[in-house]
Amino acid sequence: MNAAAAINLHDALAWPFFEDRHRALATGIETWAREHLAHVPHDDIDATCRALVRKLGDGGWLRYGVGGTAYGGHGDMIDTRAVCLLRETLAKHAGLADFALAMQGLGSGAISLAGNHAQKSHYLPRVARGEALAAFALSEPEAGSDVGAMTLAARAEGEDYVLDGEKTWISNGGIADFYVVFARTGEAPGSRGISAFIVDADTPGLQIAERIDVIAPHPLARLRFAGARVKRSQMLGVPGEGFKIAMRTLDIFRTSVAAASLGFARRAMAEGLARAASRKMFGQTLGDFQLTQAKLAQMALTIDSSALLVYRAAWLRDQGESVTREAAMAKWHASEGAQQVIDAAVQLWGGLGVQSGTTVETLYREIRALRIYEGATEVQQLIVGRDLLKEHAAAQA
Repeated sequence: MNAAAAINLHDALAWPFFEDRHRALATGIETWAREHLAHVPHDDIDATCRALVRKLGDGGWLRYGVGGTAYGGHGDMIDTRAVCLLRETLAKHAGLADFALAMQGLGSGAISLAGNHAQKSHYLPRVARGEALAAFALSEPEAGSDVGAMTLAARAEGEDYVLDGEKTWISNGGIADFYVVFARTGEAPGSRGISAFIVDADTPGLQIAERIDVIAPHPLARLRFAGARVKRSQMLGVPGEGFKIAMRTLDIFRTSVAAASLGFARRAMAEGLARAASRKMFGQTLGDFQLTQAKLAQMALTIDSSALLVYRAAWLRDQGESVTREAAMAKWHASEGAQQVIDAAVQLWGGLGVQSGTTVETLYREIRALRIYEGATEVQQLIVGRDLLKEHAAAQA
């Protein structure tokens, strides 16, 4: 039995953050993942991701990332704890499966939150079934963490908006059927002059300028908009509300990035334990050495503390609370902590730990991007620090 199959449902499911439906979901996705994700091909990433989206749709798992039962969602609101449990489990078994589910949710999340009935009816059921691939286009070459600096322009022209500019680091870029695109409409300076649009992939003037290769391969691209014309009816919400829509979307899925990090860490822990228990050296096992035991203990501490932060943030969001600080803390700690746990697992595996294609080597490449996308660690630190100062100032007033 391999390490992934030997991983039992974690003790965190007994915590009061969860309801019985979450425990049933965790059991269901674990069983499904063992059956469907034992062998995920990496020779054609685009084809694999399309197949995984369809497979996840057929399994009913994509419904959890869609808001509204009338539009194919599992519930009237997106259940953050459910999304986090799904991402944690999928990441533990196959990083590309986690990516496929996450991008469906992130790419359509703004539609769930701010779309009108017509927009939701047209896009969300297909997302939930895995029939349409979604993408979230926020970052630009000179506007990553500083969203307010974006320059992609959308000018009103009759019944249309015309988009000119670029987006980059767009996941599902090149294979998505539609993009939720954030562009400057100029109602006010900075972030207050940004609006959100749904742009179909076959829109004239939308080009895939470049496919981007990264250390953990997944579909990624730079998009170019050259006079791309979209109907006013494709705007999400009202003009100037794009930044708020983007931040509300990220508040949901930023916590789920932390959950995916947790899943990667749990798999690394399982691999490290398997190695420590079986590797013979100097007349004993690797696990008999006190240094190894200390390393494993630190890995376990990091995982448990990350889990507490992740599911605190998810639970609070599901109670209707603002979780900007809590989500930032969860993503910061879980992604940085997972990097440490995975590095420790690589060390326990020794030379095999850096052999291309081994599980811990794959995890080492998979985790690195999570410390950057949807807000780099440094941005999360700024969010937490500023929120603390704002809270302190309010208390002193």
